[in-house]
Amino acid sequence: MKKLKLLRGVLRRTHADSIILSFLIFVLVCGLVVLIVEPNITTYFDALWYIYSVTFTVGLGDVVVSTVVGKVCSLLISVYALFVTAVATGVVVSFYNKCVEEQYRETTEAVLDKLSRLPELSKEELEAISNKVKKIKQ
Repeated sequence: MKKLKLLRGVLRRTHADSIILSFLIFVLVCGLVVLIVEPNITTYFDALWYIYSVTFTVGLGDVVVSTVVGKVCSLLISVYALFVTAVATGVVVSFYNKCVEEQYRETTEAVLDKLSRLPELSKEELEAISNKVKKIKQ
């Protein structure tokens, strides 16, 4: 649950949530445009299938566009997909860094807490602290 909250924070901070939502809306709209202007695409599912294949550069070829508007939609969605992929990569890296930072902070706080209670600790607890400090120094 904590990691999910952290991910949500990263998505908001980077505005990736807005970018992803607008991309999904753009995909649905492009699918509708392709359905309307392309004579050989007869269902919304086929239009979305085409948009999917363009978005992820799969290019299966089972559904193709032939009009200028369809080709422009293909171009726009492929460029937009590249942008969203770059943003998603940045979000993943940022999330990973936040997780590592949070784990480091928690470990450091735990060690400092124990250090503040040194006279009360047993020999085993002191050895555990020593091992953690050695690990942090590496």
